[in-house]
Amino acid sequence: MNEPLITCRELNDIIGDYLAGELTPTQQAAFDRHMAVCPECREYLETYKTTVALGKSAFDHPDDPPPASLPPGIIKAILALRSKH
Repeated sequence: MNEPLITCRELNDIIGDYLAGELTPTQQAAFDRHMAVCPECREYLETYKTTVALGKSAFDHPDDPPPASLPPGIIKAILALRSKH
């Protein structure tokens, strides 16, 4: 019997838990099944991972300027967060 696929929206709701390694076995199986058939979500996951990594790296070297390739809105947000810390 095939288990039902989760929707893209449902996957989005648990993506943080996935990256933290906190999915239950049932959630992990559903996540994996969805990723196997949804190229858009695979691309979204890679973009999400990159965004998280950039966000974390923004605080690694607070005196370094953000990469110029970032959109201006993200640079503004990073600089605003840095000024709070």
